[in-house]
Amino acid sequence: MLAGVGGGPDPVLLTLYTDAFVVRGHIPTRQRRITDILNAAEEPFLVLQDVTTDEFGAKGETIKAEYAQVNLATVLFAVVDTPIDPLPELRSPKIEQQARIAVPPFRIVGNIHLLPIGDARAGLTELQGRFIPVTDATFWSDSLGEARQTALVVAINHSRAQILTPHVEIDPWAGLGLSTPATEGDDTAPTAAEPPPADLGW
Repeated sequence: MLAGVGGGPDPVLLTLYTDAFVVRGHIPTRQRRITDILNAAEEPFLVLQDVTTDEFGAKGETIKAEYAQVNLATVLFAVVDTPIDPLPELRSPKIEQQARIAVPPFRIVGNIHLLPIGDARAGLTELQGRFIPVTDATFWSDSLGEARQTALVVAINHSRAQILTPHVEIDPWAGLGLSTPATEGDDTAPTAAEPPPADLGW
């Protein structure tokens, strides 16, 4: 989303997750990236407009308000519903690395972006910022009963992330010629491999 030419900033729809609430609302901004919106905040809070607040839990309530002030220190992560492309000059060379992030009570899996300065340890050491972007992200919370959701970009609150570790998903069937286990009664499932030939004295 781009700021209107000759007008004021366009409102961007943000979804903010705390450990108790999901807050959705618009914020007028000229920033082009979700992390810039959050990191450039001059106050320790954001003021959103046209706000909907949903409380977690079976007895949680939904509240609507014209405006709401949200304490950034309580935000676990943020999701922007409309992708905002950065200016080309804002891009810097980064190495994409899949990672798992624990932001209790949520878990996030996605790609972090590290500086190309040696090994992963060095890259993680330089991974700094108040809010850090995770792209192609999946997030969920078992304890809150929040099902898995996906987002192009999630901005995690660095100070609330307890563990951030590089992660590589391993297919247990890799190398066996099977991508998924055969299911009973499935005529299309791959058949078991033929037994190896008898020992020929090799």
